[in-house]
Amino acid sequence: MTASEVFVAPARPGRSPCPGVPAAAGSSTAAMGPRRSAASSCGRLLLPLLLLGVSGFFQSYAVEVDIKDASNATCLYADWMMRFLITYESNNGDYKTTTLNLSSSVTHNGSVCGNDTQAALVAVQFGEGHSWSINITKNNETYQGDFITLTYNTNDTAVFPDAKRKGPVTVLVKDPSHPIQLNTVFVCHNSLVIEAENTTQIFWNVTMQAFVQNGTVSKKESRCPADTPTSAPTVPPTVANVTTAFTTTSSPAPTTAPKPVENPDTGNYSLKSGNKTCFLATVGLQLNVSQEKPLLININPKTTVADGACGNTTATLKLNDGNSTLIGFTFAVKNTSASVQKFYLREVNVTLLNRLNGSVITSADNSNLSKWDAFLGSSYMCRKEQTLQINENVQVHTFNLWIQPFLVEANKFATAEECIADSDLNFLIPIAVGVVLGFLIILVFISYIIGRRKSRTGYQSV
Repeated sequence: MTASEVFVAPARPGRSPCPGVPAAAGSSTAAMGPRRSAASSCGRLLLPLLLLGVSGFFQSYAVEVDIKDASNATCLYADWMMRFLITYESNNGDYKTTTLNLSSSVTHNGSVCGNDTQAALVAVQFGEGHSWSINITKNNETYQGDFITLTYNTNDTAVFPDAKRKGPVTVLVKDPSHPIQLNTVFVCHNSLVIEAENTTQIFWNVTMQAFVQNGTVSKKESRCPADTPTSAPTVPPTVANVTTAFTTTSSPAPTTAPKPVENPDTGNYSLKSGNKTCFLATVGLQLNVSQEKPLLININPKTTVADGACGNTTATLKLNDGNSTLIGFTFAVKNTSASVQKFYLREVNVTLLNRLNGSVITSADNSNLSKWDAFLGSSYMCRKEQTLQINENVQVHTFNLWIQPFLVEANKFATAEECIADSDLNFLIPIAVGVVLGFLIILVFISYIIGRRKSRTGYQSV
């Protein structure tokens, strides 16, 4: 597979280049922006950039990537503009928000076409160690963006002056776009905004098609919801009508409260030794990674594969969620007396990988746990949420847990020992019901006394 060059051109102040689509494979890609005439088939739309603020007009750059396969035919085409707002901590403890723009020189090393089994990848590198990428997966008759990875380098003092944290920072976020039919080009002129971990990613004038058929970018379009037939061009703001708080604020700028993450789906996992089931687990899992902002990741049971090993005194369950999140649970047996044995959770390790290139984003291990203990031959159950602290930056939350790592019989859970949280709930419910009933009895008794007194005052002796 070969790839064409990346072309970058500054957009003229006061208007936005409308991305064009090459007519056929093998036609040379050219820079966007000023080179295109008003007679372009897609017309021109002005930039909706009210979220951004810098002095004067904005110096924006458009990127056009035309990836070729081994036969020099276009297999992936992308043409878009983007900018990033990033909040970082300075050496004096204040927070500043800076604007990270594409530079005039952009490379796209590592971009690949993709196929039925391998995700397509658009990866660009720019400036002083900054990069952005998106992987795109193919599923039957559709393709869809999977994960977006932004890496910014705070060693770039021109963008991050006086940054307390030095070095590259990686932000991984799920692409919120919907599936696109194959042989259809995705178009979105209006701005798309994604917020995650102190970053705001803004995209506009997007034209993109993955898994291009026959080397020709399709003329059939799928528009984003922001593009409506009645949407009017938006004039770029000037310094007079744009807030400059992004570059002068001493604390994080207020943002819309994020939507709460729903509880994860509950998955059923099991291990076998030969033809016999030796490990049973039912659990919903959520990973909490704290970097600059907490990142909550729900483990999807539909894409998670269970692996591990059973033993007489130790057992390990390893869960792999789509080759991006690996969580391992190790159980051990302890002797509480000469004749009584219990099992307990001894160790949890977590590895979060960059799905695009397999690099490790974070890794954590805690081998000194003593959780989820129950008598050997029993199972352990806890319906309420529990938190396992792996290290200062990583937590694992469990929901609807029911687990048995040893002595599984007939592929069924043994009698469960419930956690204290569930026991407290079961104990408090009858108490609460009793208190309510007692209160009602007292009300009835008081009403009866008052009624008798009124009936006595209504009669007089003769």
